[in-house]
Amino acid sequence: MSWPALPLEPWRETQETLHLWTQVVGKVRLALSPLVNHWWGTTLQVTPRGLDTGVMYHGTTPVEIRFDFIDHGLVIDVGRERRTLTLEPRSVADFHREVLATLADLGAPVRIHGAPNEVPDPIPFAADDVHSAYDAAAVQRFHSVLLPVDRVFRSFRAGWIGKSSPVHFFWGAFDLAVTRFSGRTAPPHPGGIPHFPDWAVREAYSHENTSAGWWPGNGAFGRPAVFAYAYPEPDGYREGAPLPAGAFYHEEMREYLLPWDDLIATPDPDATLRAFLEGTHARAADAAGWDRAALERSPAEAEQLERRVRAGSGPIGPLG
Repeated sequence: MSWPALPLEPWRETQETLHLWTQVVGKVRLALSPLVNHWWGTTLQVTPRGLDTGVMYHGTTPVEIRFDFIDHGLVIDVGRERRTLTLEPRSVADFHREVLATLADLGAPVRIHGAPNEVPDPIPFAADDVHSAYDAAAVQRFHSVLLPVDRVFRSFRAGWIGKSSPVHFFWGAFDLAVTRFSGRTAPPHPGGIPHFPDWAVREAYSHENTSAGWWPGNGAFGRPAVFAYAYPEPDGYREGAPLPAGAFYHEEMREYLLPWDDLIATPDPDATLRAFLEGTHARAADAAGWDRAALERSPAEAEQLERRVRAGSGPIGPLG
C-alpha cells in the first residue's frame, strides 16, 4: 500500500469543512452511544472506504453512519432503511440540517450539541455558511493516508496486553490515534483545550498513558505529522530509546513529531513509523517506571502465537 504525500495547503478549506462534518456525525454517535471511558465510545473507525461510526442504537433500533470517500456519500442506516447523502461542496449548515432531518425522517430523531469543539472561533453548525469546500480527490488522498497509518497502529497496539485504546479517529482534533496505559491513575489534567470543557479533558486523561497519532497539519505544527506524547510527562522523557531521523521534540506542543514528508521519504515507511511508535513509548514508559514486562507481549511471542493460529494448531482451527 502506498504512502502518499498530503500537503495541507492545497486542501486546507476542504479539510476544515470535512473536520466539521465529522463533528456533526461524531456528536450523533455521542448522543446514541454509552459513555465509554476516555470518550472511546464517541470516535470513528477507519474502513476500506472511509470513516464509520459503527453500530449505535436509537432505543432498540440500530443506526450506523458511514463516510464513503470512494463514492463520496454519507450512508445513513436506520434499522433496515438506508439513505445516502452526497458529499459535495455544501455548507456545514446544510450538512447539519440534512443529517438530522434524515435521521428524524427514518425514525431516529437526535439532538446534538450545536457547536464544534477544539477549533478556533467555532461557528454553530446551523449558522455555518462559511465552510463549504469539498475536493473529492483530496479527500480520497486523505483516506489513502489513513489506511497505512491505521494498519501500522493496529500492529503496534497488538504488542500491548495492558489496557489500550482501539485505533480510532477523534473528530474533535481530527486525528487518528492509539493510546497505551500503565494502569495507574494520573493527576488531574490542567485543561485549557480550546472549546473543550476541562471536566471532559480530565475524563480523557484520568489515567497515566502514552499516546501516538497522525493528523493532517490542522494543529499548531501546520504540517501533516505523526505525533506522540505522554501524560503526565515524566522526567527524562526527552532521552532514552533511539528515534528515526527527522523525529524531534516540539517544545511548545510538548510532543514528539515526525513530519509526514520525512516519514514517507524513508525506504521503509512501515518500519520507520513502527520505530517512532516504539521509541517514543519506550522513552515515556522507562522514564515513568512502567512495569513493561507485565504489560507488553514481545514480538517473538506475538509471532509464535500468530504462527500457531495460521497453522491451525489450536482449538480455533486454521485460518483462510
